[in-house]
Amino acid sequence: MADAFDAGWSSPVARQAHNLKVTGSNPVPAPKVSEWLPSREPFSIPGPICDAQVSLISSASLYRLMARLPLSVAIGDYDRVRALADGTVRLDGCDPIFMHLEPEEIFFRAFRQEAFDVCELSLSTFAIRTALGTNPYVGVPVFPSRAFRHNAIYVRTDRGIDRPQDLRGRRVGVPEYQLTANVWARSILQGDHGVKPSELAWVRGGQEQPGRVEKAAIAVPQDVRIEPAPEGATLSGMLAAGEIDALIAPRAPSCFDRRAPNVGWLFPDPAAAAADWFRRTGVFPIMHVLGIRRALVEAHPWLPVACQKAFEAAKAIAVERLADVSAAKVTLPFLEDNLRAARELLGHDYWPYGVENNRVTLDSFLEHHHSQGLSGRRLQPEDLFHASVMESFKI
Repeated sequence: MADAFDAGWSSPVARQAHNLKVTGSNPVPAPKVSEWLPSREPFSIPGPICDAQVSLISSASLYRLMARLPLSVAIGDYDRVRALADGTVRLDGCDPIFMHLEPEEIFFRAFRQEAFDVCELSLSTFAIRTALGTNPYVGVPVFPSRAFRHNAIYVRTDRGIDRPQDLRGRRVGVPEYQLTANVWARSILQGDHGVKPSELAWVRGGQEQPGRVEKAAIAVPQDVRIEPAPEGATLSGMLAAGEIDALIAPRAPSCFDRRAPNVGWLFPDPAAAAADWFRRTGVFPIMHVLGIRRALVEAHPWLPVACQKAFEAAKAIAVERLADVSAAKVTLPFLEDNLRAARELLGHDYWPYGVENNRVTLDSFLEHHHSQGLSGRRLQPEDLFHASVMESFKI
């Protein structure tokens, strides 16, 4: 006969997710109740929750369980987050529910609908909303995504575009003008090669699906020209057909992935160009920042530090696992060599969190963001983050 815990649940998955002991079809028996909540005096949950009666749970323990702050957390399925998502690392005082979603969906729903309590956010959109004073999220200096963007510029190789200066006067597609990756790419073009945004003709549209729009309203300088892509057209299709000369985007266009003729990188060896750029600037570009809904932080001012601690701990576990090459944790050959090369270039903590460890990178981004007309005032790193994460205790 099935255990009493089988009753009242819609599926084996629901039973397993509730972390109760089940029998029958559940392939991975969950711990006994006594293993996850200590028992001191009998307590029962009546029928409105489920048909089962849960006994031997102390009222004090149940109160502690219910007193944890429930949080919806939307973030990519990154190794540096996994220990937090799987429960290896606990988020102080909270009961998080993780949703592993793609960045485009997270950003759209967060800034349009405030759909998540905690989530990764576009650094550019975050800066725009902060400068306007309309940001519904408070920042924590956790950076789930970073990437050098020399490999984000794709060109027609049959148009005589052999160097960045050859982009002057060309039509360049962007999924959104204000994307963080595009801010960094324009900073490379202008800072290293003297090519100003006003010297290019920008075409905005969906990279793989027509009709994409900017997540945030932007006001660009008068000398910057942005036109919409033709109705029904995609930027990848336009690049493959030669209707635009270049494309700047965080994702490789499908025409590049399928090796369409006459489509390639502007920088033939983007990794070498990025390494040289880092040696000269000390900048490892930040793409995404962690945000917490402002109303939640106002109600629970301890939450930013709790998130900072938990995400730092999860990242430390990921790096420790990555360094264990006795049995590679990542499906990639030459992993040890790549890890050693990254540390030689970027330092032992090559993916740092915190403000001071990233001040050069943050200052560089905010300067270019402002000079490109995206933020109405020149923000400082301190403007992005909750005051409580700007200092930490020492023993």
